[in-house]
Amino acid sequence: MIGKKIRITWTDLILLAGIGSVVVWLVYQATVQAQYKWNWQAIPQYLLRIDESSGRWVPGLILQGVLVTLRLSIWATVLALVIGTVMGLFRTGCSRYRRMIGSGYVEMIRNIPVLVWIFIFYYFIGDRLLPAIGIDRAMLMDGGPLSGILSLVMAEPSRVPIFISGAVALAVYEGAYITEIIRAGIQSIDKGQWEASSGLGFTRAQQLRYIIFPQALRRIMPPLAGQFISTIKDSAIVSVISIQELTFQGMELMAATFLTFEVWITILGIYFVLCLTCSLLVERFELVLKKEARPA
Repeated sequence: MIGKKIRITWTDLILLAGIGSVVVWLVYQATVQAQYKWNWQAIPQYLLRIDESSGRWVPGLILQGVLVTLRLSIWATVLALVIGTVMGLFRTGCSRYRRMIGSGYVEMIRNIPVLVWIFIFYYFIGDRLLPAIGIDRAMLMDGGPLSGILSLVMAEPSRVPIFISGAVALAVYEGAYITEIIRAGIQSIDKGQWEASSGLGFTRAQQLRYIIFPQALRRIMPPLAGQFISTIKDSAIVSVISIQELTFQGMELMAATFLTFEVWITILGIYFVLCLTCSLLVERFELVLKKEARPA
């Protein structure tokens, strides 16, 4: 339960001591046995640096990757929520045809590796579809406010087609799992709620909007939060199509500086902070929902 006082036992202390011993041993092996020279003072410049021309602080390579990861994850999650909600409604609908569409979508997406979908969407959307309708040329030709907006919410105009490919691929993949979360949330509501609202003359849309969804929301929030965290971690896969997110920047930086351990430990810590922050925010949101659900 949230808010329950945590008791630390001897077993916990032994486990922490064991983990600490392993960490110390790994550091010893990397430093002494492998004769690795640590250079942590080189890392801060890749987080924030001073631009020589303007004299202002600007994001370094790693922080640029963090921003791209966040943009990619937010866009993919928003699109996945739309897809998952629609398909979840299809899966729980009265129409057999819609149920078949929802089930077919889920089975097709979940049984094909995400990497395959990323390549399919990259070569279809980024390499064929967007150039065919002229979006890539429009991005490159625009030098006004649109370029600034695109750079803020997506990526540099020249990289927007690749960004869209990665975001859509992740959204379609994550949407299959959100579909099952929405379906399970709707079906977890007691049948009597449907019957009572139907007896009051509610249409199915009104039942979902006023009766079912408000109750299901509290049940689906934890798995939805877990899915958003999964999207942040899965975004690392799109580095294979050269989207300059956190993992891609880490690989580029490691190849250029040979700071293998420093770079990847820093990236590991950033991913951990991002995911832990999301978990804590959702936990807080759950507490708010529980307080609102309590009778006056």
